Amino acid sequence: MYKKTEHQLTFVDDFFLPFGGKLNKENRWVRLAELIPWWKAEEKYAKSFKKKFKGEKAYSVRIALGALYIKERLGLSDRETVEQITEKPYLQYFIGLPEFQEKAPF
Repeated sequence: MYKKTEHQLTFVDDFFLPFGGKLNKENRWVRLAELIPWWKAEEKYAKSFKKKFKGEKAYSVRIALGALYIKERLGLSDRETVEQITEKPYLQYFIGLPEFQEKAPF
């Protein structure tokens, strides 16, 4: 099951860091997140799911595609990708999380 999100873009100033501060708008992951047309990818992604409401809700395209991009760009294993995302707020922002979290996103 897939439920479209209202929007895929989280503004960098809205990303909550529990230890204070703000993300650097010039960071490579912030700039890349702003370049990717997440809504276009979501349109195609949503079509790949059946209309039936069975099973678990799918992750957003930004989480799924973003994590895959991180994995391939950095040459990481699946487990290491999850570890890197869990530890780094810029990667969490890139995959569309609204705030830093200390638990693995998936």
